Amino acid sequence: MNAFERQKKIYLEGASGIVSPIPVDYHLLEAKAMKATSPEAAAYIIGGAGHGDTMAQNRRAFERWRILPRMLRDVSVRDTSIELFGQKLPYPLLLAPIGVLEMVHPEADLAVAKAASAMGIPYIFSNQASVPMEVCAEAMGNQPHWLQLYWSKSDELVASFVQRAEKSGCQAIVVTLDTTLLGWRTKDLELAYLPFLRGMGIAQYTSDPVFRRLLDEPDETPAPKPKVTYDAIRTLLKGISRYPGSFWENAKSGYPRKAVKKFIDIYTRPSLTWENLAYLRQITKLPILLKGILHPDDALKALDHGINGLVISNHGGRQVDGAVGTMDMLPLIANAIQGRIPLLLDSGVRGGADIFKALALGATAVCLGRPYVYGLALGGSEGVQQVLANYLADFDLTMALAGCRSIKEIGTENVLKV
Repeated sequence: MNAFERQKKIYLEGASGIVSPIPVDYHLLEAKAMKATSPEAAAYIIGGAGHGDTMAQNRRAFERWRILPRMLRDVSVRDTSIELFGQKLPYPLLLAPIGVLEMVHPEADLAVAKAASAMGIPYIFSNQASVPMEVCAEAMGNQPHWLQLYWSKSDELVASFVQRAEKSGCQAIVVTLDTTLLGWRTKDLELAYLPFLRGMGIAQYTSDPVFRRLLDEPDETPAPKPKVTYDAIRTLLKGISRYPGSFWENAKSGYPRKAVKKFIDIYTRPSLTWENLAYLRQITKLPILLKGILHPDDALKALDHGINGLVISNHGGRQVDGAVGTMDMLPLIANAIQGRIPLLLDSGVRGGADIFKALALGATAVCLGRPYVYGLALGGSEGVQQVLANYLADFDLTMALAGCRSIKEIGTENVLKV
């Protein structure tokens, strides 16, 4: 994405009275997208844990690092490509897994997959997707895609997800570690709204043969019967309509309600430990990354357990209120790892300068989250593409103005902590 060409396109269209409905500025983008969605969707996407301190800390951590530009270097030709797990990628950017995208656009994950494919950017399919991984993988073709994995209480279900990922051409498994329990998300709690209870964001489960078989097993902990209200009936009907198959057959079988309860019962495993990782290594040869690592000692433990990469993340500030910012921990983890495995940075990336800073401090690439969801809310797949084009142009321009011609030239000498 050449920055000059992107700028020229925007300005030339502006001269003809054409202004994109997708704002360039992050704050305007967020505000416009949140106005375009329901209060429940806005709360779920924009919200963080507790008082939102971790979300704010992510930004403060980026702001503590300043770029130190160098002059009189020929930056007329620039190379933004990287190599990751033996594959050359055009940009040091991946799309982070974000669930329940049907809340902001009917095409949901499929629209993002199409955009990622068009831009040549790897997409990490969400475990809590609204569209099954097979459908998104087909839309992406030969473009790189990975799968996020929440470790279920059922190892058989974990194995099924991994097998499906392999068959779908996924090139890595990203195990999310920081959501073994759902964080205290005040915006969602104020609205008493959890999308999963409405059958949303569980398409990876309802499309899985092992999960569907589990629905036929006796339920040892029957769910309490909800109060019969208008909202309860509406929730039930919407859940039935979202479940695969005939509405009337689903209504008679009771599978949609069983699926929601089974998902809530088994989707995460709080008892997960380092020892469980050996099982995953046994059932797949794909690279395994751990997402949610923040402590250098945990990074070193990951090496001891044969892990292939790390995603330094605090889940976008959605899990632990008052946690450290990811950019504060990146240089410490990079110093511990010493380049032995790739490091991806997640949480708080809001512009091209953030991408540059992360690469300077040891990240191999970064993962972009909420901003592309805002593009999805405002313009579907095309909206996602425009957001990505803006971010990549911003990064390309930042790299050039800092005096760097390639990713390899970006290092600690290009940033200063203040």
